Amino acid sequence: MNRINTDKNTESSLQQKEGGNRLRLGRFNRLTVDHLSEHGAYLSGGPEDILLPNRYMPEGLQVGDEIDVFVYLDHEERLIATTETPKAQVGDFAWLQVAWVNNYGAFLDWGLMKDLFVPFREQKMKMQKGKSYLVHLHIDEETYRIVASAKVERYLDSCFPPYHGGDEVEILIWQKTDLGFKAIIDNRFAGLLYDDEIFRPLHSGDRLMAYVKQVRPDGKIDLSLQKKGQKAVVDFSDTLLNHLRLNGGRTTLGDKSPAEEIYAVFGVSKKVFKKAVGDLYKRRLITINPDSLTLV
Repeated sequence: MNRINTDKNTESSLQQKEGGNRLRLGRFNRLTVDHLSEHGAYLSGGPEDILLPNRYMPEGLQVGDEIDVFVYLDHEERLIATTETPKAQVGDFAWLQVAWVNNYGAFLDWGLMKDLFVPFREQKMKMQKGKSYLVHLHIDEETYRIVASAKVERYLDSCFPPYHGGDEVEILIWQKTDLGFKAIIDNRFAGLLYDDEIFRPLHSGDRLMAYVKQVRPDGKIDLSLQKKGQKAVVDFSDTLLNHLRLNGGRTTLGDKSPAEEIYAVFGVSKKVFKKAVGDLYKRRLITINPDSLTLV
């Protein structure tokens, strides 16, 4: 393999189409085995054949087979393929730990043999070995290498969010603020979870599902960890009823129970819990005792 040139000609070459496919550096690609050697399998689909080393080759791999591989640059900045799954791909936001630092920047553990580089200019503060940070993975425009940046704000989508109240979204917890927790929504937008609506421990780097509470006129997104409105109550009423049926017709949780205990068991706020209890009581499906609920 020839050493890859880190210039615009390389960028053009990597983006060329061969067989209708565009090679995506820093992401998974489906490539075809061109030939085998003592070092591994050489895959076609890019500006040059890409080596899949022996240690990553599935048993029985043959010439002509198609295989899904992650393509990145090795320590000599040559294209290399692996069947390992990294913790993040180019275009992703991720919470990654610093493996080591040197005079040029920090290097993050992203699950591959070669660590991910964060230049000093892309650090908000000097990164420290052993600590974790939220970063965005991208291709450096000057060197065309895969790098990460802690200045994540510049990589968020600037268009108006396409969400509506009640939409379910995937979030990555970003950082604690005076109001609650900032989060990144669907790998695109920033949102906020307010403290008074959080009933479980949250930490930077957590990935979980949430609901859009509202999209403000300025495009800012308010989030909630549980559904809002009557549908949430109806849904949880069924959940609570099923819980009682599966647990001998009784639960020791009730109106006087702490919100944290209710969330730990059911994953809903105390407000939703109490409304569901009222709903089941009106339907004469439960009796309410001082320290418990009992199925009729």
